[in-house]
Amino acid sequence: MKLKRNFLPIFLSLLPVILILAVLRVYPIVVAVMKSFTNWDGLYQSDWVGLQNYVNFVKGGPFWMILRNTFILMINVPLQVFIGLVVALLLYEKVKGWQVYRAVIYTPQIISAVIIGFLFKIFFGFNGPFNSVLRAIGLEKIAIEWFGNSYTALAVIVFSVVWFSIGWQAIVILGGMSTIPPSVFEAAIIDGAGYWRRAFGIVVPMLVRVLEFCIIASGVWTLTQLFPFLFAMTRGGPGYETSTLDYMIYLKSFGLGFGRDYGTATAIAVMLLILVLILTLIEMRVANRADDWS
Repeated sequence: MKLKRNFLPIFLSLLPVILILAVLRVYPIVVAVMKSFTNWDGLYQSDWVGLQNYVNFVKGGPFWMILRNTFILMINVPLQVFIGLVVALLLYEKVKGWQVYRAVIYTPQIISAVIIGFLFKIFFGFNGPFNSVLRAIGLEKIAIEWFGNSYTALAVIVFSVVWFSIGWQAIVILGGMSTIPPSVFEAAIIDGAGYWRRAFGIVVPMLVRVLEFCIIASGVWTLTQLFPFLFAMTRGGPGYETSTLDYMIYLKSFGLGFGRDYGTATAIAVMLLILVLILTLIEMRVANRADDWS
C-alpha cells in the first residue's frame, strides 16, 4: 500500500526526465527507423521503398569493406584498456612524479579530436617528422606514405585513438582502484606478489565492472565517434578503404551532395544502432561470466 501511495509522486518527479529522453532520444530513433524504409531526400520526397535501402547498401556498396574497417579499428579498445590499466597501476603505486603524470596523461582529452587528427596527419605525412626521423637513421625503405595504404592508414588511426583515450581510461580505472582496501595490496606485497601479479591477481578480478564499463564505453565510442579522426586524416580514403559506418552516414547525407540519399543514410544509422546493441550485449555477457568466475 505504501508503494502504491508513493508511486504517483515518484512518477511525477521522473516525468520531466522521461519526456526529455522521449523527445531527444526515442523520437529521433523511431523517425530514423521509419525513414530508413523510404527514399527520403531530406525535404519532401519520402516514398516507401521497403528494404531497398538496406539491400542496395549491402549488395551494391562497399559494405563488407566498411565492416572490415570497423572491426579492425575496434582493436584500439583492448589496447587502450590494457595501457590505461598499466598507467593507472603506476599512478596508484605513486611512482616518482606521479602528480605530474596524472595531469599530463589526461591532456589529450581536452584537445579537439579534429586537431589531433590533423596533427597525426602531419606527423605521419610523407615528408612529416616521423618519416624524417626514419630517413635520418637510415631507414628510408620504411619511410612510406602511411595514408596511401588502407592497412597502414588504419594502423595510424588506431594509434591516434589509443593515444587520445589512454588518459580517461587511466582515470576511470584509478577511480575504481580507490575502492579496493589498501590492506589488500599491502598483504599482497608482504606475500611477495610482484607488479604484474598484483595487477592481474588483484586489480582485474576486483574491477570487473569498472573494466566492463571501460570496454563498453570504448566500443560504443569507436563505432560512433571516429568521424573527426577520419575526416581530418583520410576523408575515408583512399576510396572507401578507411571508411566506417558512421563516416558513411556523413557521406550519404552531406558528403556526396546535399539531400542526395538520406534514406540510405538513415538505413546505415539503424544498422549501426543494431551493431552497437549486439556488441554491447556480448560484452555484458562476457563480463557477467568473468564476474561469476572471480
